[in-house]
Amino acid sequence: NMAHAILQQYIKLTGFLGAVLGPDYEVALHDISEPESSIIAIANGHISGRTIGAPLTDMARHTIADKSYEENDSRINYTGVATENGRMLRSSTYFIKDETGRLLGLLCINFDDSRYRELSDRLLKLRHPDVFVDANFVFNKEKARPEGVPGAGAESFHESVTSVTEEVIAQVIGQGAIPLDRLTFDEKMEIVTLLNEKGVFLIKNAVRQVAEHLRCSQASVYRYIGKLGKARDTDAKGE
Repeated sequence: NMAHAILQQYIKLTGFLGAVLGPDYEVALHDISEPESSIIAIANGHISGRTIGAPLTDMARHTIADKSYEENDSRINYTGVATENGRMLRSSTYFIKDETGRLLGLLCINFDDSRYRELSDRLLKLRHPDVFVDANFVFNKEKARPEGVPGAGAESFHESVTSVTEEVIAQVIGQGAIPLDRLTFDEKMEIVTLLNEKGVFLIKNAVRQVAEHLRCSQASVYRYIGKLGKARDTDAKGE
């Protein structure tokens, strides 16, 4: 029949794509008329451990049920999980339809990036001790890159007093949310408190630069710093 003839062309394409894309890409062709044994061709099936005759995935069943294929030709770059081995895959599905728009099959491409993550890890460990990488980096699957581990005690490196001051001001008042000359006393105190915690006032000429950013006098900044000292004394006395 016509559906069979159309899918036969995709069987050849499945093998072609598998050979061209290489061993990290699994290409699977589903005939949806046989949901319990839908895979009629597969290349690089070692990635998910599936073979010809494997059933439709839950995601495929959901796609058929919600008829999302009626409005789209494909679904690209979603996260899949190989149930055989638990591997996280980046998956894309092309909807194979006849001339009337009836869904006949699915051509699925699943990318397994585990070899690349291993390579990324090894590259990091060439420049760092293994224990540093293990303690400070985690692989972000969504962004596909190594990132700092939250709470690993990372140190921020700033180019200047100016950059750290601008960062703290933005943190307290939001980007341009309040004109700087209308900052309240509490807002200025919070900014100075944060700058002090970051050790900014240990840097030469920091008070002058901070005063310029806060649109106030250097004497005012010294006054705020003085209030910080009194607050600490009060806390120490338990008052």
